[in-house]
Amino acid sequence: MIDQLLVAALFFALLFSLIFTGWSAVWVFTCTMLAAYFLGLVDTAELLEKASNTGLITLILLLLVSIGLEKLSWLSRLSGQLISPSYIASLLRLGTVTAFFSAFVNNTAVVATLAHTVRSNRHHAASKLLMPLSYAAILGGTMTLIGTSTNLIVSSFLEDATGQGLAFFDFLTVGLSVTLVGLVVVLLSSALLPAGSTEPMDINEYLIEAEVSPESSLVGKSLLENRLRDLENLFLVEIVRGQHLISPVSPQEYVEAGDKLIFSGDINQVNTLEAFDGLQLFAVEEGLLRENMMEVIVMPNATIEGKTIKQSGFRSLFDAAVVGMRRGGKRLSGKLGNISIQAGDSMMLAVGPDFNERKNLDKNFVVIDDSVGGVKTTPFQNNFITIALVAVIALATMDIVPLIKGMSFLLACMLILGVVKGSELRRRFPFELWLIIASALTLSQALTNAGLVGLMADWLHANLASLGPYAALAGIYLGTLLLTELMTNNAAAALSFPIAFGLAESYGLSHMPFVMAVAYGASASFLTPYGYTTNLMVQNLGGYELRDYLRAGFPLSLVYSALVILLLPRIFPFQ
Repeated sequence: MIDQLLVAALFFALLFSLIFTGWSAVWVFTCTMLAAYFLGLVDTAELLEKASNTGLITLILLLLVSIGLEKLSWLSRLSGQLISPSYIASLLRLGTVTAFFSAFVNNTAVVATLAHTVRSNRHHAASKLLMPLSYAAILGGTMTLIGTSTNLIVSSFLEDATGQGLAFFDFLTVGLSVTLVGLVVVLLSSALLPAGSTEPMDINEYLIEAEVSPESSLVGKSLLENRLRDLENLFLVEIVRGQHLISPVSPQEYVEAGDKLIFSGDINQVNTLEAFDGLQLFAVEEGLLRENMMEVIVMPNATIEGKTIKQSGFRSLFDAAVVGMRRGGKRLSGKLGNISIQAGDSMMLAVGPDFNERKNLDKNFVVIDDSVGGVKTTPFQNNFITIALVAVIALATMDIVPLIKGMSFLLACMLILGVVKGSELRRRFPFELWLIIASALTLSQALTNAGLVGLMADWLHANLASLGPYAALAGIYLGTLLLTELMTNNAAAALSFPIAFGLAESYGLSHMPFVMAVAYGASASFLTPYGYTTNLMVQNLGGYELRDYLRAGFPLSLVYSALVILLLPRIFPFQ
């Protein structure tokens, strides 16, 4: 009885923290798991078993392989041919290509790659295409085991419970159906999207360039001595010295004749610079400076979220300086250093030479650029990795070679061919996701040990018995859908699975329709920008408000949900 009360208290504390606080999911899950362990609700052997779960290791391998798949040039080659003067044709091509690639590649990378094409097109407002781009990526991810991390999480839980995870194409029939119908719904509801266009983040709007004349009294003195770091509304981003770029700039850096000082901030304060002897102001020219610019989106639960640019130590943390910021599609004005950073903010950065080597980039940003990752693969690398991927999937589907072994082979090939580097895999290792899933598996074991899973399932069964298994299936799906809109999709899947599996057992039915309901419910985030990373990415890029998601996403959410609930018992029978 005491164990049941303790586990119930931990479970409700976990749920409350995820929904009503701003604490990151990884800390909430990890702390709850440790509490369960220290209270003796799970033992050491169970904890270690969950941390090394075969399904979880397969998931980690798939995510590491996905890093290499992101670099294949097929998508970037196609991207230039997707947008045409016809809006309907553009939407269909964009949606189809996005959905296909999202079935095999991290959908965040797909959206980041194609967002550049969408925003630079001359035919249609970006706001008419960016939200459909995100929705197509979500739909495409439902078609395969590796299409989205939620599918992999559900497979990990199923393997832990039964010893057998989900097959690669178990998702295909339902996923392909909802994707095709969903794309039609997106097309029909496109009139509900806002028509306004968000102008691109123009570097000239944010930067002031000043050249130091040979006779200037600033020459030979440090920036600190010249008081160039004490300006109220302007910030020295970088120095262009001949063909060299100094960024970020140290306060001890000495000024030389001919230096071009690049300031960011409030351009209305340009007269402040005129007070300095020998500073000649110029517009930003094409060249080295523009090549050094990069636009990023702040990720949910980033380490810098909630801090100002100054408090985060941004320049030393990322070897980059913030040139401009957007929120809700609008440029933020005022002193950039004092603005608190929020998830979804668009930032224009002037990056230094070490920016791409920093280990904390992927935890904080998604890069919006036409060359995501900055590495171009050769035709041989493209062809070899593509053929190897198809072979691995085929062999796994026919149960000839386990998926975990095939993905290990594919990752080794990527390392040998130089598609990915060991340092990059270390930097992008999904440690937080591993912690979340291992913790969730451990907490699920604690629920089982205390007998709470059986009690919850029996209670649900007793209250839903008169309605039958269809109502139970719909309840599991809708409950997961609600959770994924309130928190992250991964957390929603982790919380819903034990209840769904226990409910299936209490009915004496096949667990597959209930398990798949969790997977599809966790991916059904169309109503808010917060439940799915791609929705948050396009929010600022397209200048969307919450009401735009509710208006354009409701028809899709309704049709998607109805189709999933209708198809699941037919594809995966209850008996």
